[in-house]
Amino acid sequence: MYLEVKIKVVYGAHDPRVVGSIPTLPAFEWLFMFLKFIPISILIIPLLSSITSGFFGRFWGYKGAGTLSTNLIAITCLMSYISFYKVGFLKMPYYLKLGSWINSDLFYVEWSFIFDSLSVTMLVVVTTVSWLVHMYSCSYMSEDPHLVRFISYLSLFTFFMIILVTADNFLQLFMGWEGVGLCSYLLINFWFTRIQANKSAIKALVVNKIGDYALFLAIVLIYLTFKSVDYSVVFLLIPFFVYSKTFIFFYYFNTINVICFLLFIGAVGKSAQIGLHTWLPDAMEGPTPVSALIHAATMVTAGIFLIIRCSPIFEYSIYILNLITFIGALTAFFAATIGLVQNDIKKIIAYSTCSQLGYMAFVCGLSEYSVSLFHLSNHAFFKALLFLSAGSVIHGLGNEQDIRKMGGLVNILPFTYAMFLIGSLSLAGFPFLSGFYSKDIILELAFTKYTVQSVFAFWLGSLTAFFTAVYSFRLLYYVFYIKPNSFKKITEKAHELPLMMGVPLFILSFGSIFTGYMTKDFFVGVGSDFFVDSIFILPKHNIIIDAEFIPFYIKLIPTILSLSGIFISLYFIHFFEITLVSVRKYNFFNKIYKFLIHKWYIDFIYNEIVAKRFLILSYNTCFKLLDKGFVEILGPKGIVSMLYRISINFRYQQTGFLYQYISVMLCINLYLYIYMLLFL
Repeated sequence: MYLEVKIKVVYGAHDPRVVGSIPTLPAFEWLFMFLKFIPISILIIPLLSSITSGFFGRFWGYKGAGTLSTNLIAITCLMSYISFYKVGFLKMPYYLKLGSWINSDLFYVEWSFIFDSLSVTMLVVVTTVSWLVHMYSCSYMSEDPHLVRFISYLSLFTFFMIILVTADNFLQLFMGWEGVGLCSYLLINFWFTRIQANKSAIKALVVNKIGDYALFLAIVLIYLTFKSVDYSVVFLLIPFFVYSKTFIFFYYFNTINVICFLLFIGAVGKSAQIGLHTWLPDAMEGPTPVSALIHAATMVTAGIFLIIRCSPIFEYSIYILNLITFIGALTAFFAATIGLVQNDIKKIIAYSTCSQLGYMAFVCGLSEYSVSLFHLSNHAFFKALLFLSAGSVIHGLGNEQDIRKMGGLVNILPFTYAMFLIGSLSLAGFPFLSGFYSKDIILELAFTKYTVQSVFAFWLGSLTAFFTAVYSFRLLYYVFYIKPNSFKKITEKAHELPLMMGVPLFILSFGSIFTGYMTKDFFVGVGSDFFVDSIFILPKHNIIIDAEFIPFYIKLIPTILSLSGIFISLYFIHFFEITLVSVRKYNFFNKIYKFLIHKWYIDFIYNEIVAKRFLILSYNTCFKLLDKGFVEILGPKGIVSMLYRISINFRYQQTGFLYQYISVMLCINLYLYIYMLLFL
């Protein structure tokens, strides 16, 4: 094992130079040594936190384990910000090589990590949210006897997520990919005595395995095509394999298209796009901090990160880019419509997450990967704020999650209300908050593309912005404004969150307000070179400049729809609530309501048509006919029964009379004597 750190200074888009040594002054030598070991520390500290909490936490108690893990993740967060400064401002991407991992004939893979502008941006998002969730969990889960195990799982998830975003090859990325899936299963199933938590965890694992299998096939095909799984090798060779063909199921397909399709299916599973989205709402069975960490800011964005990281591959597959645009826009609209009728506070926010992931996906299909990452980072702050604020409401009302049983909390939980309001305004795209900047530029780019897919994405995205504002403020109104609908004893016991839960919300609120404004020119500004070393866009696909010249009224459409959604939601619920309920008596509106409350019947199709057919096939055909039939008859059962019958027949030949044994021996000898005379 050895440690090799390469510092690459980027002087221009096409002029990377590797600096062999850095001249240092003796007085600052300790500082350079410290900076040199920051990358390895970012990787090791979360793993150390998980191990110490999991194996030794019982010696320190939940307070000691929680405090230690929170401080260790805080150190990791600080180092991530230092790395962000070095890469983003000093333009010094660097690589960390720890040694050989797999060395088998021509297949060689190293333990290597890349810290470029894309990786460090994701590191800042992951470690910041993880640190705040660790701090929040120490208070939120303080009465749980298994808090130490919970903290250990959170730290382990952070470690695997860091492995995923800093990996320098596809195989190492796949390791982090599977690791976060494992931690997701463990955290959703944290309260394993609850049957619904068991079912939700298994569902999340099984549905994600579809995407994982597609990603694994993509990695295999990448190696067969390029004879390497390293990013640097694969991305450089892509232009030479644009016309390469792959023989699959008696047909020749374009290799790049097949690789991109499989990578996208992997992203669909992890980032909950329509078709493989069904696990995300059910994953709300886990503790609320899990929802904030995994299902709002980090794990569900892994699929979007995969698409952004593989931008040099996707840029040469226009058909898959169009497919991503279509699926992303449909996901955004689909999830927003379902969020309109949900009554579980966490499931409303979960469908909101699914909808925002659709925005991130379809802007990737427009080849504007930096804009997708911009929305990803903004979304991480205000969605984590919403989930943790929802946890405060649930904590204050004795684990109640039905918004129809809440109300009147604006005076009881004023701080939580303020945080919830900031998160809802940012989610709805209220002007000059973080969500406003990223959502508006996404829709402007969709209009600028002037293709069927982009126009489809623009109008569905605009309608989604309207529906997002409606369900966000419907949720806010039912929780805080209407007359209390809960039991008196629950309302009387409702209390504001403690300090250790309030500090993370306060920090996230600043991110929800200011992140978009502070980073818009840095990330997506015209002429910005922040992602020049990590994101590749073909010149003919770059439309960021054209978006500056679209008509002004087009730019106002998303904002007008968002503000209209806020007004309509509050106005109609306040003055016409009874009318809205009675409208469902009409057949047309009742059918629409049933269609939405049953989630477009996608779960019904999976459960009643697909799953039942597979169960019948697996039991009657695979189990009864094949396993219990042919396999057992021709296999172990048939052999055992045949040997048993043969042994029974031989047993009957043992009579115990000597003259019979002598007669048999004479017959055998006579037969052998005649055979020798005739044939020898």
